[in-house]
Amino acid sequence: MDLLEYQVKEWFGKVGIPVLPSQRIDHPTDLKRLKIRYPIVLKSQVQAGEREKAGGVRVVETTIDAIATAQNIFNLPIWGQLPEVLLAESKYDAQKEFYLAVVLDTALCRPVLLGCTEANIEWETAGEKFQHVVVEQEFSPFYARRLALKMGLQGALIQTVSDIVEKMYQLFVQKDLDLVEIHPLGVNSAGQVMALNGKVSVNKQAINRHPEIADMAAKMVGLLHGDKKSKSNGLLSRWDGIEMQGKICIIGNGKGSVLTTLDEVVNAHGNPGKCVNLRHTFMSDTTQTTFSDRLINSLTNLVNDQNTQVILVNFLGTIPQVDQLPEIITQFLHSDRSKITSGVSASNGNKSHQPLNLPWLILRLAGSEFNHVREELAARKTSDQLLIVVENLDEAVKEAVRLAKTPVTKKR
Repeated sequence: MDLLEYQVKEWFGKVGIPVLPSQRIDHPTDLKRLKIRYPIVLKSQVQAGEREKAGGVRVVETTIDAIATAQNIFNLPIWGQLPEVLLAESKYDAQKEFYLAVVLDTALCRPVLLGCTEANIEWETAGEKFQHVVVEQEFSPFYARRLALKMGLQGALIQTVSDIVEKMYQLFVQKDLDLVEIHPLGVNSAGQVMALNGKVSVNKQAINRHPEIADMAAKMVGLLHGDKKSKSNGLLSRWDGIEMQGKICIIGNGKGSVLTTLDEVVNAHGNPGKCVNLRHTFMSDTTQTTFSDRLINSLTNLVNDQNTQVILVNFLGTIPQVDQLPEIITQFLHSDRSKITSGVSASNGNKSHQPLNLPWLILRLAGSEFNHVREELAARKTSDQLLIVVENLDEAVKEAVRLAKTPVTKKR
């Protein structure tokens, strides 16, 4: 479970990590009672990256501008997420920016301290720029100081950054975390440091050991946190999908494919349901699976969800086992409905199992590699099949939203 930025800043402040004066904004009119001085930065509170590029981080100078900007940000979906909360924060002029993190290395089963003197990191080459220190025994200030020295820091910054790393580690241990990240740590012209943004990932197995975190998890909307319902269907985890309650389920071959589709559905006034990234093996898998296995399992699980009315598949560029795709889709469309059931309360209060209608299946296949797939599916398609195959994402989303508003009446 990843916390929102305003929650992270609250935790940072409690352990003594320097943060800017800030205020939670639940409605644009809250800005009329702002307790911090302008100029301020308004930040969308969503669990998605690249907020600034998407327009979710804005600097404002006056109350009037702040209210208008807040209204826009509240209605701005970022990777399919609309914020319920904004963070208003004092503006800070940083002369330098660093990256710091404490992360659990699952291979070593030890915490690792990470540091970099660059904040805008190209993750493809990050290994060449990161400095790291493995906490091999009981933690001591030595580890934090060693990281600061490996980063090439000098003078007072060595002690200042070491102190912050110590507090990050303290938080990491106290809350049973998988990750504590400051990205970036700003340094102004006077040498003062400030955690300008942060990320905290809670180990989902440890949530119930912390009532405060369990309460936060219960209030989170849109992401899966390992509840009983999600474990039972074995479909989604925080690494391979997003769970929402709408009628349009999404399958993609990569994070970008899934989130772009999710954004488009929201922008078209559709209601997204479960979203699955087939690029990752599901956390529930106990054996290695292929892309085709994950596609079959996803289709089966989604059709068993009573909310599912449309399954929108967005495959872009290339996928493994592409030659198997026509057969997988054909078999799905000819599924025996008597074997696809959902528990429905009978009049006597017991559970009866009734066959479900298959949902509409919309395939957006973009790229020359899918030419033969489109041709083969067109040759196999019959008039009673709930299948639409297109190349354009806008067209696919438009059809999905339209069909989600029209009850399925076809039977097979």
